[in-house]
Amino acid sequence: MEQIQNLLQNQILKAAEEKLDAEIDKLDNLTEDDLEDIRRKRVQEMKLRQQKMQQWKINGHGEYTEIAEEKDFFEIAKKSSNFVCHFYRDDFFRCKVIDKHLNILARKHMETKFCKINAEKCPFLTERLRIKTLPTLALVKDAKTKDYVVGFGELGNTDDFTTEVLEWRIAHADVIEYSGDLLVPPGQTTKSKLKIKNKKTIRENEDDDSD
Repeated sequence: MEQIQNLLQNQILKAAEEKLDAEIDKLDNLTEDDLEDIRRKRVQEMKLRQQKMQQWKINGHGEYTEIAEEKDFFEIAKKSSNFVCHFYRDDFFRCKVIDKHLNILARKHMETKFCKINAEKCPFLTERLRIKTLPTLALVKDAKTKDYVVGFGELGNTDDFTTEVLEWRIAHADVIEYSGDLLVPPGQTTKSKLKIKNKKTIRENEDDDSD
């Protein structure tokens, strides 16, 4: 068994070395025109990114804010292609836990708009999105609700989950730019055992506070 493992490791190492050698050869063969083309593309990418950053700031990205009225939810969804909305109640402790983490993520992910809305003050919206459990995060992509994070069940079912775990979970809906491994939660070395599901509706979870 050990011999087989060593053989597999050697094969993987050899493949990695061959790939690296190929990349080095490719760089060695680049002409001045190739390098200039790469530089132009990089400059253009940086300009486009800067334009996006300016638009995100105009749209209020970079801070975690509260939505005052239901109609504002739809306006934000139209303006921001990536949108995370926390449905909360003031008297729910777990909602305050979510607030703490989203404050951090809002500053980290300028590409996404992070907001919260009091579920008691938006009956039409909670009915339309079928919000039954609090806290619930609605993950909106291109003005369409793509996924939900309901309670803490997918966050380890503990109040002490890290910001990185919530970030990892949100990333499954493709509403933030994430460079980590979606199959392996932060702090673990094996694939996720969390039950990640794309949802169109919300179901009540007895383990969490519900409105």
